[in-house]
Amino acid sequence: MTTIPAPKKTSPTIESRDQLIASFAGGEKPKDAWRIGTEHEKFVYANGDHHAPSYDEPSGIRALLGELEQYGWKPVMEGGNAIAMSGPDGSISLEPAGQFELSGAPLDSLHETCAETGRHLEQVKAAGEKLGIGFLGLGMWPDKTRAELPTMPKGRYAIMLRHMPRVGSMGLDMMLRTCTIQVNLDYASEADMVKKFRVGLALQPLATALFANSPFTEGKPNGMLSYRSHIWSDTDPHRTGMLPFVFEDGFGYERYAEYALDVPMYFVYREGKYIDAAGLSFRDFLKGELSVLPGEKPTLDDWTDHLSTAFPEVRLKTFLEMRGADGGPWNRICALPALWVGLLYDQGALDAAWDLVKDWTIDERQALRDAVPKLGLNAPIAGGGKLRDIAGQVLDIAGAGLSARARFNRAGDNETGFLDPLREIVRSGKVPAEVLLEKYHGVWGGDVSKVYDEASF
Repeated sequence: MTTIPAPKKTSPTIESRDQLIASFAGGEKPKDAWRIGTEHEKFVYANGDHHAPSYDEPSGIRALLGELEQYGWKPVMEGGNAIAMSGPDGSISLEPAGQFELSGAPLDSLHETCAETGRHLEQVKAAGEKLGIGFLGLGMWPDKTRAELPTMPKGRYAIMLRHMPRVGSMGLDMMLRTCTIQVNLDYASEADMVKKFRVGLALQPLATALFANSPFTEGKPNGMLSYRSHIWSDTDPHRTGMLPFVFEDGFGYERYAEYALDVPMYFVYREGKYIDAAGLSFRDFLKGELSVLPGEKPTLDDWTDHLSTAFPEVRLKTFLEMRGADGGPWNRICALPALWVGLLYDQGALDAAWDLVKDWTIDERQALRDAVPKLGLNAPIAGGGKLRDIAGQVLDIAGAGLSARARFNRAGDNETGFLDPLREIVRSGKVPAEVLLEKYHGVWGGDVSKVYDEASF
């Protein structure tokens, strides 16, 4: 949810569905132009009592955004409030309860990505020290109720907060209480997009397991390893899930466009304001029959906005988003793009990854996705065995892909080292949430507040 309002230039009116399909084709890039865009969120808390700061309180979220201007970040305004920042390292945005997100710039190598992450964390930590606030790398607030959390002054969030309870029991938890790491990747052609989409969906549960980091709710173990992932199972069935049609013959840009047209709308953005269109049909909008804008047809900007309101495990815009990982510490922020770049940006690795999963059925893929939030690497996979049985093999494929890319830093290291945190998880057999639970039941003595010492940046 990183769309940033900005003054919109004239955008072409959509006159035919061909324009919708062409928008995806417009994202095609030659391999030498493929880039890596990494997004990561973190919780903000007051050092004294761990409360989540509101937007306007002293040393709150507005003040945090203001502190970052000294590093060259420029405010993006909505309704007189700074609700995001733009700068050379991409953009900083606010999730609904003040979760702080960097949407990084498109970069050529993982070395650049990790350096960008390091710069961002140094900046927010310096600002936090001045304001008396800290940052927590987890997939879900470990101790906060919904009622204890503030909301940010962003128009789209007000619409979503009203709409979420109508379509699922946990949509508000998704908005207010979760954090994630994501990576955005390019494709060369429609066929390349399809294969990457399929591998990404099939192996997204492995990413969820490796990054599982949300075992606590309101101060107690919640019975899950990735409660953040579990939340998506009852957020909004019209805009979430594993998208079985992606594996059907003939899948491509047109089929994804049809899916997106069936996703109910949230809003239309006009003249600096969000118009509530929650539950309405983009198909009606195409015909000029949207009740909140009668007689008006959508622009390509409206289509782009609408695409950002679908939340499947992998999402197509003019690039592919891998969306399955919990928030976590600095080294895992670097590890997520390493996993997916290794698997998807080298043809040999992509082919090997597809060979590993191509025979899984729709039911087997869904069963794995359903089991992973609770079982992590112990989730059963197609053909017998457990997810942990193929985890090392997948990392080896990713490592080979990174080696083949041959992107080196000044010391002469390639990108494979960014996979090391994931290799250690597989070696130990314990996903991050299991390590936290061991400490909760052991040295923490059942005191979940100790996680602030354990998981802060």
